Amino acid sequence: MAGRVQFFSYLAGGHPMTFQRNIKKVVLCATVLILTTPILFTNAVKAEEEHGDEHAENLVRMTAADRERQGVETIKLVRKELFESLSAPGEVGLNLYQTSEVTPRIPAQVLIRHVRLGDPVKVGDKLVTLSSVQMAEAQGNLIVTAREWKRVENLGRKVVSDRRFVEAQVAAQQARAKVRAFGMSASATSKLVASGDASKAIGAFALYAKQDGTIMRDNFVAGEFVEPGRVLFEISDETSVWVDARLSAGQSTRIQPGTPARIQTSDGSEYPAIVLQLRHQVDEATRTLSARVSVENINDSLHAGQFVTAIIQTGKTQPLLAIPQNAVTLMDGSSQVFLLKDDELTPVPVLLGTTYGEWIEIKSGLKAGDEIAISQVFFLKSMILKSSIGDEH
Repeated sequence: MAGRVQFFSYLAGGHPMTFQRNIKKVVLCATVLILTTPILFTNAVKAEEEHGDEHAENLVRMTAADRERQGVETIKLVRKELFESLSAPGEVGLNLYQTSEVTPRIPAQVLIRHVRLGDPVKVGDKLVTLSSVQMAEAQGNLIVTAREWKRVENLGRKVVSDRRFVEAQVAAQQARAKVRAFGMSASATSKLVASGDASKAIGAFALYAKQDGTIMRDNFVAGEFVEPGRVLFEISDETSVWVDARLSAGQSTRIQPGTPARIQTSDGSEYPAIVLQLRHQVDEATRTLSARVSVENINDSLHAGQFVTAIIQTGKTQPLLAIPQNAVTLMDGSSQVFLLKDDELTPVPVLLGTTYGEWIEIKSGLKAGDEIAISQVFFLKSMILKSSIGDEH
């Protein structure tokens, strides 16, 4: 009420001429306000629409050169056959067809160890030097018989009877075979015979590697007395290892020797493999059957005793639409894939189906011929999230 009184007092101004001038000012202001109001309203609406478009934009624009620079790879979808498979827990073990044990054939004492646990060895490498009373006796006998045979041979059959000639020859051969059977190498045997020195028949001899591989076991100490058959070394070629996969009775009927497989470790690494054998006896404790799977040990990454997962193929699917699992990301509470069209990568929701190894079936959301990103998906997702966070502020 007070405001109205002040307004009319302003108009009156206390004088007729003042009243007329004030009326003209009010009319002029009203006219300007009426003319400019639509323009201001239009600009406000336009600004709001543009701002709304920025919020509505949910894509990443990248040219082919940009995608290559950022490592964003894409593929076009086609229907394809995928392998069905089963998974089973397994444990890595040595390939027993590429493993050997080194043992003495006679009682002996350990003199010198030449290799240690974990050392790589080649065929013919010296592993350990032993000493044996039996070997010393056999070496002495070898020297005696070798000398006798050399004397008889020099005399010849014209001087020596056939029987004596043959007996001397066989005795020398048997003496040589005996020290070789006890573990003396061929070269060491020949050197001993050539020397003819009985003082060198001290019973020392060495054991050598019979295969390439790695020392997996060496449980003995220098000076220890070992009996025949005692395992001094275990050598294994770890370029190929076995996995003992534990299967249920139902699973075992779905595979056979020669079936392709993959071995997956706890960090997600996978290695190609193949089923070698199926055991036909159920384990009493676990009530499972064992499948022996052979796997190429790439970069020496698998070791005996390591727990893994065996993924064994059991068949093929009908042609279906599938994408690599790493192409899928979770956005707005749903599984989404980045669809490429006209250098624009747009996340689209998809309905996922069955997983087949590294691939997953697409039930809806994509069609054959669509091009999608299969790498740097997290980077694309972060670009959109960053943009949306910037818009909010």
